[in-house]
Amino acid sequence: MRIDVITLFPEMFSVIAELGVTGRACKQNIWQLKTWNPRDYTHDVHHTVDDRPYGGGPGMVMLAEPLVQAVRAMRADQEAAGIHASPLCLLSPVGRTWAQEQAQAYVSAQQSFSLLCGRYEGIDQRFIDAYVDAEISLGDFVLSGGELAAMAVIDSVVRLLPGVLNTHESALQDSFHPAQSGLLDSPHYTRPEVFEGQAVPDVLLSGHHKNIALWRRQQSLRLSALRRPDLIERARQAGQLSQADEKFLRSLPTSVLPRS
Repeated sequence: MRIDVITLFPEMFSVIAELGVTGRACKQNIWQLKTWNPRDYTHDVHHTVDDRPYGGGPGMVMLAEPLVQAVRAMRADQEAAGIHASPLCLLSPVGRTWAQEQAQAYVSAQQSFSLLCGRYEGIDQRFIDAYVDAEISLGDFVLSGGELAAMAVIDSVVRLLPGVLNTHESALQDSFHPAQSGLLDSPHYTRPEVFEGQAVPDVLLSGHHKNIALWRRQQSLRLSALRRPDLIERARQAGQLSQADEKFLRSLPTSVLPRS
């Protein structure tokens, strides 16, 4: 998989390309990262990439022309590498909220993609209308730029690629994964068996795999009902809850149960 990023701060992406599981996978050529700086496609001495907004107001707006030139250079490079023009996704507060299912869709389709990181007050809307295929948001908050959000999106996709994690089962146990019915993951414990007076649940020390699996499922249901009842409803509507799941949910205190 190849991921292209248009950004004014390409050096920020050394973190994800060099460190952790994503860095190791990049060095193993499981995925590739290429960055494109709009400043490289300006023609004035100051490498200007922004200007004052029409209509007045605070801040600056990213110019369309340097972005267009960066996109054209990126597309030419993709074509030379035998890659079909990948979708260009803008990290933006007005975008669709990024979710695990979208990350899995990119992996399942083995589809490369491109990310555009905005800065300042925003990007000239004419560029967005003409060149952006989708807009992505991490949630209802605003960052100083799209770089941190882009790295989060990249990490969520790359960690699902075959060979990135030490074991494939690690991804299957992730919160929101279809193998978990899209629910939250259960709590985890490790050594020592007793820490500050709190013991590891007995079932996890029993060696009884069936009972352990049942405990983890029930904890996943309990935590989802308490913290994210919307996930319970989504799983229910998708037919992903068994009769045993529903029976356990009914056994929970009323204050924990999601609204029906």
